[in-house]
Amino acid sequence: MAKSKKQSRQSRAPRRVLYSGVFSAASAGFGFVNVPGDPSIEFFIPRKYTGHALDGDTVEIEQIPDERDTTYSKRKTGPVGRIVAVTGRNREFVVGRLDSLHEIRPLDKHLPETIRVNSAPRNAKKGDWVQVRLLDDGANHTEQLRGHVERSLGSAGDVTHDLDAIAAEFGLPPAYTAADEAEALKITPLEIEREDLSSLYTLTIDPADAHDFDDAISVQPGAKPGEITLGVHIADVATWIRPGSKFDKAAAYRSFSSYLPGKFLPMLPKPLTAKISLREKVLSPAHSVIFTVRLRDGRILSSRRVHSLVKVNRRMDYDTVQSFLDDPTKRPKGWNKQDMENVLLLQKLIKKMRGWRSKHEQFLWIDAPEIRVLCDESTHEIKGLLRRVPCAADGIVEECMLAANSAVANELIERGVGGLFRIHPEPDPEKLDEFEGFISEAFGVSTGDLSSGRAACMHFLESLPDDHRKPVILSRFLRAMSRASYSENPELHFGLGKTRYSHFTSPIRRYPDLALHQQLLALDLNKRLRSKRMLAEIAVLCSKKEERNDNAFYAANDRLKLHFLKNSGALENTTMYEAIIQKVTSSGLMCEIPELGMLGFVPTSRFRAPVTRRNSRYSSRMESGHTGYRPGDFIYIALDSIDLVRGHAQFRPVI
Repeated sequence: MAKSKKQSRQSRAPRRVLYSGVFSAASAGFGFVNVPGDPSIEFFIPRKYTGHALDGDTVEIEQIPDERDTTYSKRKTGPVGRIVAVTGRNREFVVGRLDSLHEIRPLDKHLPETIRVNSAPRNAKKGDWVQVRLLDDGANHTEQLRGHVERSLGSAGDVTHDLDAIAAEFGLPPAYTAADEAEALKITPLEIEREDLSSLYTLTIDPADAHDFDDAISVQPGAKPGEITLGVHIADVATWIRPGSKFDKAAAYRSFSSYLPGKFLPMLPKPLTAKISLREKVLSPAHSVIFTVRLRDGRILSSRRVHSLVKVNRRMDYDTVQSFLDDPTKRPKGWNKQDMENVLLLQKLIKKMRGWRSKHEQFLWIDAPEIRVLCDESTHEIKGLLRRVPCAADGIVEECMLAANSAVANELIERGVGGLFRIHPEPDPEKLDEFEGFISEAFGVSTGDLSSGRAACMHFLESLPDDHRKPVILSRFLRAMSRASYSENPELHFGLGKTRYSHFTSPIRRYPDLALHQQLLALDLNKRLRSKRMLAEIAVLCSKKEERNDNAFYAANDRLKLHFLKNSGALENTTMYEAIIQKVTSSGLMCEIPELGMLGFVPTSRFRAPVTRRNSRYSSRMESGHTGYRPGDFIYIALDSIDLVRGHAQFRPVI
């Protein structure tokens, strides 16, 4: 029987092909969707085709003709898509400022400018931070976002309440209750056979305001001339926290201690942490890795792991140690001759160990400065900004911890025991290609072929110009790298140049370390081990929680910098800042301000002369009158406005 005309047209119609993936939103409104099973396919989603998808949502998309806006995406490869359905929400709650009884302004810059709410509780006032439960917004989540206000978090613009809002936005767990802390104090450690290492000279090096002390270092001449015995001693938390216990479950739920400026949320109750910590002059149970190291070249000849008893001779802080290393003729207050001699021996040993590792593992060394807000935890008063650059004192601790983490990973693999491993995949070739093109075009710096391997990346980092361009280039380089995570399988750690690496040295503040300690304790006592499936679940959970914690810290640090600017009178005083242009867009300049360690935006509307823009494949330049602006150029700017809700600042050119 002949087909009808309608059937014939239907048979000729192209079949609609839908792809599923997770939506990654950019603050400018557009986004990307990676297709699982084929990471090489990344759809660009223009702003007008994102629908009501939120960052992290699972979506269905269809491919459309390329309408890519080169303002936002320089990459010409990869298809363009349109979101047709949101099949799964990534989040249940959002936090925003209540602007009226029926509208909030979200804290998260990835969310729409406003979200409708049905109503607000009586205790919520206009101008308060509120937590909103997202409601079903119609078929496939394609209708307008709306929600229900669950609770008030206090007035927006107040440092204390801003920190509470960030903690709620990122789903950070609440602090332990007084009852929890009292219960935790009753815990006693499991009694096991230990090797007494309390006679070894042992020290700790931590920040001056450290909350816990889970690692210590000992150093002494070895059994043979030219050899050094190096001990890395870690608080034996697994003997206090048994798998499946109440506080093990609580630690797993938190996964990490959260360090926000002015707000500390520990993984374990504070009183218990104080008992477990390796304290000065106190005999403490530890889990130690003892190395024999050849001093002339820094090669590790052997290592052994043992449950031990240690006694810290001296608690030191990074600043004091660095001051001494800068001028060893000056004895720090409270130090004795033995302290000075052992710190100098450690420094000499660590230089050799790092040299050996650099030669044989070709690790990537990125000495980017970090600027943190100093905020009093009790009063939430902002004291100022602290600029830290990695120094020799940091290197001492870092090298010792790297050695212990590697030794433990190697033991697990050699003995065929399941564990948790820290992995860092090779960077995506397309991201590297985009980075190479941008750096060459915008800064005139040749990168070489970075995709050829770690040695090429190492050479590039070592040859960077030591001028104003370096921080911007390092920032871009880090964004081109993959994110490190946890896995039940030992795989490459690209940044370190290792294929056998775990996290063992911070069990008080990181659950992967605690879980590894528990696995090793079970191995040593011939008890039941966690299965590979259980370890895989822990790895996935902790990787997600780590990213959440990192994002919460950056959000809090950036927001408190805005408070610092407001409190310092930068708006009223027309304080001038030297900035480096990082990106040129159609709407203005994104600039990095080294003095503040933050980004500031200069809109085109703030330039006196008309603005024109010229695009190239990897970067853009802008002209206003007779002045040209491109990435890497200096520009002097002054603060124009602060948005303490969305968390950004706008500047204007002053010269």
